[in-house]
Amino acid sequence: MRPSRRYCHLTSPMAVIAAALLSACVGDSQFSDLDSLMAESRERPQGQIEPLPTYPPAERFNYSALAMRSPFEPPAIITAESEIGGKAASAPDQMRQKQPLELFSYSALSMVGTLSKDQNIWALIDDGNGRVHRVARGNFIGRNFGKITQIGEFEIDVLETVPDGKGGWINRPRTMGMNEE
Repeated sequence: MRPSRRYCHLTSPMAVIAAALLSACVGDSQFSDLDSLMAESRERPQGQIEPLPTYPPAERFNYSALAMRSPFEPPAIITAESEIGGKAASAPDQMRQKQPLELFSYSALSMVGTLSKDQNIWALIDDGNGRVHRVARGNFIGRNFGKITQIGEFEIDVLETVPDGKGGWINRPRTMGMNEE
């Protein structure tokens, strides 16, 4: 298929103008000093770039105040009449067979990793004696009847059932973060 003559007539003057503009730029001698400066700099010997300085690796920092009160919340003032913070709970099952990690205090345990397969996720808990235990949601840890309610990639949520000091029980949420050491 051949282009119409009308199309050829319209593009022909534009092509002539573009060619004229390009040819005007080629013969321009106003940049001769710049060209000579560039040629001169290319002929000079190349310098050496100094290597980047090496810095010692940053020290690891473990945030140990994860389970403490946030500094942005007002402090809890506990009087003799007030209750310890937490939701009232029924007494834990004292007759239930204890799981291995219930023999350790919560502060002795540390999360060291996670495992996952299909849609299941397990946390790896170090008992402080060199043994690592695999736990799932619903397992118990610590001496205060701590039940694992959620396992995340870097932390687990635990709901402990502790005495309230008045003969009742309360639920206290805690979070155990990943130990990076």
